[in-house]
Amino acid sequence: MTTALSENAISKPTPRLAELFTVFFHAGLIGFGGVMPIARRLIVEEKKWLDNAAFTDLLGPSQFLPGAMVVNLAIAVGTRFGGTMGAIVAVLGLLSAPTIIVLALAALYGRIHDNPQVEGLLAGLAAAATGLFIATALKMARPLHGKRVGIFIAAATFAAMALLKLPLFATILIMTPISMILQRRFGP
Repeated sequence: MTTALSENAISKPTPRLAELFTVFFHAGLIGFGGVMPIARRLIVEEKKWLDNAAFTDLLGPSQFLPGAMVVNLAIAVGTRFGGTMGAIVAVLGLLSAPTIIVLALAALYGRIHDNPQVEGLLAGLAAAATGLFIATALKMARPLHGKRVGIFIAAATFAAMALLKLPLFATILIMTPISMILQRRFGP
């Protein structure tokens, strides 16, 4: 008995290493602010290497494992189609363009960082990034409205990381059982 995943995998085209590199390079190059939606579109809709179910099967562990989710996904997709070499090629493709761009910008910044206009530009970018971060945090907090336990857990997690400066892993180890106990005892 074969699973739907293996049947779908048989009917899908198998990319070569160069194609893995090219697709992930393209995703890394144009993925400002988030590569995952672009990677999904390229892999599922355009190249049809995976269907939605297979992509989701690879995405799940990618979200859970440490590190950048899209890098983990590149490793998973690369491994699936090209083994260890496929994983290496996919990650190199994904990271090449952003690395080159950041190095070029760093070199440029090294030459012009004393310019008052550049300082003003960077201050404006920092303010905009802070605003985006706050807006995203507020959108993510919206479902907590009226849920006292959820609000307490979010506030305690914020306090642990921002005020007590606990590392993420320690915060997770502490807050996960506390949140489970509180949710079970008091509900949302």
